[in-house]
Amino acid sequence: MKISKEFSKHAQAYESRNSIQTQVAKKLLSLVKGEPQKIVDLGCGSGAICRNIEWDYVKFYGIDFAQGMLDLHPKTAKIELLNADFNDAKLYDMLQREQFDYILSASALQWAEDLDSLFAHISKLATPIAFAIFTSNTFKTLHKTAAINSILKSAQEIKTVQERYFDAKFELCSYSLEFETVRDMFRYIKRSGVSGARNLLGVKEMKELMRSYPLNYLEFEVVFISS
Repeated sequence: MKISKEFSKHAQAYESRNSIQTQVAKKLLSLVKGEPQKIVDLGCGSGAICRNIEWDYVKFYGIDFAQGMLDLHPKTAKIELLNADFNDAKLYDMLQREQFDYILSASALQWAEDLDSLFAHISKLATPIAFAIFTSNTFKTLHKTAAINSILKSAQEIKTVQERYFDAKFELCSYSLEFETVRDMFRYIKRSGVSGARNLLGVKEMKELMRSYPLNYLEFEVVFISS
């Protein structure tokens, strides 16, 4: 299953389980300078950034490849939503025709097919940025317990790519999300869209992981990049 279909499939569940994404969006917005009037949100999802903007803006462009997420996004005359993939170079040709005050992205760019190429496209827009990107230390203990590797980049890998294209502040933050039971935890992973469309473990292995997982919470690590 493609990641876009994974997010669309679990869109309603994601909306009710996105407390970490909301915290990340609020932190990201605290890094934005001034009150930008024309904003682009790459991988806008169900609208975590849009819902938490506290100033009056002129135009908000939300871009996401999962239509199920866009269906849940706030909709007003000031909001324009586009079902598109931020990995597509043609998107940036279109964005070049407009003048934006800020490019934002929270909890999305970790799914970039090629982060180097993506940052190269964004840098050509010559617009201030604020990004929040989950790192490979997200679900660190779970991955260690299951003996599987994260598909996400490490904080250092992200920093190395960022430094090629943006003169920006780089900040690393950790979050955790507690659960009453391990079963609730794994239900969250499945339904929140954060699995990256991967099903690496069979039923037997999953049961063993649920039995042996040593924590009552999931770990998240996020880098914040802001210019």
